[in-house]
Amino acid sequence: MDGTGKVWLAGAGPGDAGLLTVRTRELIEAADIIVYDALISAEILSLIPPGKEVVNVGKRSGHHLVPQHEINEILLKEAQKGRKVLRLKGGDPFVFGRGGEELELLAEHRIPFEIVPGITSATAVPAYAGIPVTHRTYASSLHIITGHPRQGGTDTIDYASLVKMKGTLVFLMGITSMEVILNGLMDAGLDRDTPAAVIENGTLFGQRRVISVVDRLAEDAGKAGIRPPAVIIVGDVCALSDRFHWAEDRPLGGRQILVTRPRQSSSVLAGKLRTLGAQVIELPSIATRAISPNTALQRAIKQFGNRAAQEWLLFTSPAGVRIFFEQLAEFKMDIRHILCGSAQVKVGAIGSATERELKGYGLLADVVPDVYCAARLGEAVAAQAKPGSKVTVARALYGSEELLPPLLQAGLDVDDIPLYETVYETHEQVKDKIVTLFEQGGIDAVTFTSASTVKGFVHTMERLDYHKIRAICIGEQTAAEAEKYRMDISVAKEASIESMTECILDNLGIRGR
Repeated sequence: MDGTGKVWLAGAGPGDAGLLTVRTRELIEAADIIVYDALISAEILSLIPPGKEVVNVGKRSGHHLVPQHEINEILLKEAQKGRKVLRLKGGDPFVFGRGGEELELLAEHRIPFEIVPGITSATAVPAYAGIPVTHRTYASSLHIITGHPRQGGTDTIDYASLVKMKGTLVFLMGITSMEVILNGLMDAGLDRDTPAAVIENGTLFGQRRVISVVDRLAEDAGKAGIRPPAVIIVGDVCALSDRFHWAEDRPLGGRQILVTRPRQSSSVLAGKLRTLGAQVIELPSIATRAISPNTALQRAIKQFGNRAAQEWLLFTSPAGVRIFFEQLAEFKMDIRHILCGSAQVKVGAIGSATERELKGYGLLADVVPDVYCAARLGEAVAAQAKPGSKVTVARALYGSEELLPPLLQAGLDVDDIPLYETVYETHEQVKDKIVTLFEQGGIDAVTFTSASTVKGFVHTMERLDYHKIRAICIGEQTAAEAEKYRMDISVAKEASIESMTECILDNLGIRGR
C-alpha cells in the first residue's frame, strides 16, 4: 500500500464495553490493524472483527510483553505502509497511559495522528463503587496520582501537599505500593480515620470493593486478597459507598456471560444481559456464507406460485430470511415473484427471531411452532397444508434432518433448497483470554441459540473441559447438541430471547443467589 497512513491513539476505558466512546467503536471497525494492551477486556476484544489484524503488546504495570520503544516502532512502521492504525489503550491514553511518549516518534516522522480520549479509571472505577470523587459537602478537588514510580525510581509523591489540599486522592497502579502510600499520607498529617477504599477490577464482572479507613485499608485489602488492577481512593467521599453502591446490586451484577451468535447477527440478547448488569463477551463463532450462484433457488422462484393450489415457503433462521431476499435482489426479482402466482402462498418460521426477520421484509408468518424445533415446524405445516401442496424450504446447506419427514409423510411435495453454508471462525485475539477466563472460573454461562452456535463454539474453543460449562440453550435441538459435549444444560421454556433471559436470571440472577 502506497502513501502515508495514520494512527489513532484511543482510550478503551476501564473495561466495561458500555464505556467505550462512539468514536473508538467506529475505529475498531475501520482500522486496518489494532495494537492493544493487556488490560483491554475480553468483552471489548470480542467486538473486534475476526479478520482484523491485531497485535497484542501486552503492556501493563510491571510487565511489558513488548518494550515501549518497540511499540512506538510498530506504530511508525505500520503507518508508513499506508495503513490505518488503531492504538487501543486502557483508560485514557493521556492519563498515565504513556500516550505522549508514543506520539513523539510519530511527530518526528510527520505521521498524521488523532487522539481519542477514553474514560479514565480514576473517575469511572469510583463511580461504579458508588463513590463520587467530588461532593460539595466532602471534597471540592480531585487529585490523580500514579502509585507506580518509574522503573528503578523512588517514591516522589509530595504527600504533604496532597494532605493540605483536603480533596479526594485517587492512586492508579498503586496496589503494590499501598502501604507506603498510606503511611506517607499519615506521616504527612492525614487523620488515620479518614475514609479510604480500594476497588479491584473496577467496572468489570469481578469488581470488588474494600471500604475502610487509611490506618486499616492495607490490612483489610490484604485479608480480602485484593490484587491488581486496582484503584486506591482516599477521602471522606469513600464513606458514601455504603449508601451509593449500585453495580453489584443489578440482577446480573458481577456475572460474566459468553454469548455465541453468528457474525452477521446483532445480539439482542447481549443488550438485554448488559442492561441487567452482566458483562457480556460476544463470540461470533459461526458465519454464514451465501451459496452463489444459486441456480436451484432462481429456478424455484421463477416457478413459485404456479406449481400447486397452495405453496409454502419455510425459513429456519433469520440468516436464511436475509440471504433469501439478498439473492432475490441478485436475480433482479422482488416479492412480487412470490405473491403474484395463482397459488395461495403460506409462510412458516421456525421461531420468533425468524418471524421478526420476515416482518422486516413485509411477510407475516402463518405458522410459528410453539417449540423452537425443526421437527415441530414440519409437524405444524404438515397439519395445516392442503393435500398436494408444494413446500419450498430455504435454509442452510446442512439443515436439520428432522424437518422433512413430517412433510413427506403428509404427502407434500418438498423442495429443499440450500441458501447458505455455515463456516466457523476462530477469534484468535480473544480466544486465549476466554480460555483463561474459563480456567479461572471467570465465565458464569454460555448462551446458545442454535445447534450451529454449539458446533462453532466447540470448534473455536477446543481446549476446554466442556462438562464444566453452564450452557443456556434456546431449545431442545440446541440442547441436544450441547449434550454431546456433556455440558451442564438449562433450556429456555420458550424459543425467544425473553425466555432465554428469564432462564439466565433463574440460573444466575439475584433471585438465584
